[in-house]
Amino acid sequence: MKNPLKSLFGVLLAALLVAFVPLAAANLGDDDAAASDDPNFQEGKKAVESQDWNKAVELLSKAVQSDPKNADAHNFLGYAYRKAGKFDASFNHYNEALKLNPKHKHAHEYIGEAYLLADNLPKAEQHLAELQKLCTPIPCEEYKELKRAVDTYKKNKK
Repeated sequence: MKNPLKSLFGVLLAALLVAFVPLAAANLGDDDAAASDDPNFQEGKKAVESQDWNKAVELLSKAVQSDPKNADAHNFLGYAYRKAGKFDASFNHYNEALKLNPKHKHAHEYIGEAYLLADNLPKAEQHLAELQKLCTPIPCEEYKELKRAVDTYKKNKK
């Protein structure tokens, strides 16, 4: 005869797994579903990966011109501008990415990091709070990265 408690435990465990696995997968980050096949976008991403910020800005600017509603292109362009030290342009493109897709986790992370570089902790914490909402119940990498950056910023400012 089976132990009814063990059977109940097994059923509950299975139900929890079924309920939380999709939530965990949803928090793994953007899957580039809306990514463009525009050659400038693809080459711009490669320039970002190779840290050629000027080339990335040039190519991603063209990608944004050809597809101004592409949140990923604006996010990558904001990232390239930030790495090139051009914060005003960076904030403009991050904000455009977030206007197009308010749930863009990478844009929230990167604009938060940019605000830390601009010594604007309250704005960075606003984006951290937004990521916390987007990445619940399981924290996503974007949340963890921005949280780590905020904590480091606070520690270094003491």
